[in-house]
Amino acid sequence: MTEKADTYRQLYLHCLSRLRAAGIEDPGTDAALLCRHFFSLDRPGLAVHGEEHCPEPARQAFLQAVRERAGRRPLQYILGRWDFMGLTLQVGEGVLVPREDTAVLVEALARQLAGRECLSGVDLCAGTGAVALGLCSLCPGLQMDCLELSPQAFSYLEKNLQAYPQYPVRAFQGDILSGETAARFQGLDVIAANPPYVAKDILPSLQPEVQREPAMALDGGPDGLLFYRAIAKEWVPLLNQGGVLGVEIGEEQGEAVMELFQASGLSRIVLHKDWAGLPRAVTALAVSFHKTCKTQDGPTFQHEKMWKTPGNGLNTRFFRGKPLAYR
Repeated sequence: MTEKADTYRQLYLHCLSRLRAAGIEDPGTDAALLCRHFFSLDRPGLAVHGEEHCPEPARQAFLQAVRERAGRRPLQYILGRWDFMGLTLQVGEGVLVPREDTAVLVEALARQLAGRECLSGVDLCAGTGAVALGLCSLCPGLQMDCLELSPQAFSYLEKNLQAYPQYPVRAFQGDILSGETAARFQGLDVIAANPPYVAKDILPSLQPEVQREPAMALDGGPDGLLFYRAIAKEWVPLLNQGGVLGVEIGEEQGEAVMELFQASGLSRIVLHKDWAGLPRAVTALAVSFHKTCKTQDGPTFQHEKMWKTPGNGLNTRFFRGKPLAYR
């Protein structure tokens, strides 16, 4: 199939062939999404209208998109938008693409905030605003500020916040590594962050698409922990009593991040796993370990729900002698 294709079916098959040859992980899904975007045809629509000829402007735009995708430009950048937790967010060069895994962080924080009202918080390294908007969609009464340093990402952040005026979220530009910036935020009930957490020497080995995303949003310093240290030092002291902190992490960073948060005085430190069973987020509270309740595995923190796994009883692990829910 060549670029001479002019029916919708031929164009779809051309796209599928080009993406498969380019080593795209799921060429069928990408081809279908490109057809839906440029032709307004989903899979059933392609079956019905497949033999019809495509208008030349749409055909040329589609073929250009196929060339870009075969060149490993992220699909999300080509489409210009991406869905996250029921939100459609604008994306493009200069901002990190929202990922499904980040919903683990948002949902974990939402569980911690359930039933609480009149709360205020901050989303650090906010990017598209996915975390703050997703959290506000689950927590009525929550007001969030977003902090983002990159001018390119900040422009997408503003656009996305404007698209969802029903959620009380504001955008601020600043560096989370700066103590002076942190001092502008006081009395926080929640701190959320999906910071850069890839170790610098690993960046060249990432997927080609990921390498097209901004290095500023990926580079976590020599060991990937630069931003977690700053959060523990500069931002944790800003939490109110009973305040909640939640961060996304790399799959091998759980222990190190928990140690940082424990050293900063946080309690009820919980490691949350994603749908693949990999560590994906850590949450903690600005409270003390003064009350416990009993489970068959021993003491755990008050109100902390223990999740059962088939054949293994309570899926619990301990961090420095203190029991943790490992979700």
